Amino acid sequence: MTEFGFIDRIKDLFATLPDNGFEGIGDDCAVLPVGGGESLVFTTDMLAEGVHFLRTATSARGLGRKSLAVNLSDVAAMGARPVATLLSIALPADAADAWAAEFMLGYRELSEEFGVTLAGGDTTRSLSGLTINVTAIGRAADAHLKRRSDARPGDVIFTAGELGTSGAGLQDILAGRCDTPAAAVHRNPQPQVAEGIWLGERPEVHAMMDISDGIASDLRHILHQSGVGAEVDTECIPTPVDLETAVSGGEDYKLLFTVAPESANTLLSNYRLRFGDEFHFIGRITGGNHLEWLRNGTPLPVDWQGFRHY
Repeated sequence: MTEFGFIDRIKDLFATLPDNGFEGIGDDCAVLPVGGGESLVFTTDMLAEGVHFLRTATSARGLGRKSLAVNLSDVAAMGARPVATLLSIALPADAADAWAAEFMLGYRELSEEFGVTLAGGDTTRSLSGLTINVTAIGRAADAHLKRRSDARPGDVIFTAGELGTSGAGLQDILAGRCDTPAAAVHRNPQPQVAEGIWLGERPEVHAMMDISDGIASDLRHILHQSGVGAEVDTECIPTPVDLETAVSGGEDYKLLFTVAPESANTLLSNYRLRFGDEFHFIGRITGGNHLEWLRNGTPLPVDWQGFRHY
């Protein structure tokens, strides 16, 4: 079963239960309107030792930061401001005491950087490796929330940064090269919180999400939810590494978003003024129902896929 198939099966299983006001499965966060034109958003991410990280290749403090960063990235992708988290952690015996204390220092450092409180959680023993689960809560004006389902034919597609360095860093780590610059990028993702809030305030930005599994996977989420297709100009993908790693490596944690074409140039100019940085055109939304990779306008015979969760 594919990831899409599994998610659809879960949605069908729970479809007859009351939603209790929640806008649920299908976006980076679940949404709960709270009145006054505002909503809370909720997301959760799990990191499992041996699947998402190797303890031998990262510091406890660095893993504490990363565990929080990947959740803040989901909140930012909704155009929301993160306000609180819940942390649950299953600790093997060799990760208790000093290791756990260092982990929490890293988690606190990033919490302080973004003004986020730790509101609760759970701890337990693990007999088979470290497992970390973080729930992040954000807040946004209803009008500023961005969803995966709002891409429109004709929209242009952008990424808010280079792609592929983190994926190359993972390859380095798995090959035992843990001290390369790319490996450092992989261990220390930077959630684009200010950028997500700013883009959320722009009505010309239609759909948005963060890139956690590679655009080969994550762009498909937008297409699936919006009922559209896309053409990606591979020569425009901003990357210092090979193209397949750039689109499939994942863990970039850059924002991926679609914009009304008539507003794209003005949006880019204003983004430069606000952040002193660029976002990058990579393609366009089409009225079809599939993703096509182009090189100089010619379709490529490839079927790149992003990170597979199972």
